[in-house]
Amino acid sequence: MSGQGPVVVVAGGTGGHLFPAAALSHALAARGFTVHLVTDERAAQYGGDFPAYAVHKLAAATPSGGSLVRRVRAIVTIIRSTRAARQLFKQIRPRAVIGFGGYPTVPPVLAASRLGVPVILHEGNAVIGRANRFLADRAEAIAKGFEMLGGIPDNMAAKTHLTGNPVRPMVIEAARTAFPDYSDGKLRILVTGGSQGARIFSDIVPAAIELMPAAARQKLQITQQARPEDEERVRETYKHLGVDAEIQSFFADLPMRIAQAHLVISRAGASTVSELAVIGRPAILVPLPGAIDQDQAANAEQFAATGAAIVVAQGVFSPQWLVTSLLEAQGDIASLARRAAAAKQTGITDAAERLAGLVQGLVANKDRIHEVAG
Repeated sequence: MSGQGPVVVVAGGTGGHLFPAAALSHALAARGFTVHLVTDERAAQYGGDFPAYAVHKLAAATPSGGSLVRRVRAIVTIIRSTRAARQLFKQIRPRAVIGFGGYPTVPPVLAASRLGVPVILHEGNAVIGRANRFLADRAEAIAKGFEMLGGIPDNMAAKTHLTGNPVRPMVIEAARTAFPDYSDGKLRILVTGGSQGARIFSDIVPAAIELMPAAARQKLQITQQARPEDEERVRETYKHLGVDAEIQSFFADLPMRIAQAHLVISRAGASTVSELAVIGRPAILVPLPGAIDQDQAANAEQFAATGAAIVVAQGVFSPQWLVTSLLEAQGDIASLARRAAAAKQTGITDAAERLAGLVQGLVANKDRIHEVAG
């Protein structure tokens, strides 16, 4: 066991939660902590190589939305998982619990609070999510990924600390890559819809490319993430158009793909926006519509304020709109380079270290309190 003792990191099984949790876990392990991950059943795709001493899975559910029966079942699941987390923590005896938001965070944080274990919440988005808002008064500190955090209760503002969003080591490595050369006259575009993909890009981007003059199409190099059910039709469209394109449903080396692009077209999840900033690449951001908290819209707005991104609502994002933007980009690569520099100025490369420092400080403060009390 490591010298600093055990800590528990709680993250739901999506890339947006697990990637920053993994980055923090590396930083905590380097400081001598033994990291335990508590997650849900979805973690298999992303959590297989998670840097933790042990991985514990708890059932998770959200009581919002759906029928009354479904909400009751969700509440029962939360109660059972809170009890299970409490038993787990009695065995682990963690010195702190760090939650990364989302409904899988609720039972472990409730259990930690009841056992008197210090809690830190990390909010990756530019507006606080419902789970973190519900849990905020149980936390000693709230780490924020963006400078401005919307929706935070006034009496909780003093608890907030700007750490940024921890990014994976491969993002830090990709950030060393200079803005791509343009001597061959080819505009390199990356299209990505987050860990789950986005059908809108499979519908709109190839249709926009088809509207371009043939000569302009030949000066494109496209790397595009498409859902498995969309892969073949997107690939065939580009092949028919004679466009240099690589299509996959998931890119394990996405940060390097970002670094190799002149322009990124993507959703505006917290991890995506943070990686764009750290690596330093301009983007066209299409926030996921319909979200209750409008978190992606808030993320995109803060990134766009730097001059790095153009934000377009999904209802406006059409082939006609996009073809105009792509032709403008082809005609002004210098503008893309300036936007890339603007993006990089906002990137917080040491977010994992900042958050690890917050954890270590909280643990040390708890130790001092115990010494005084003793």
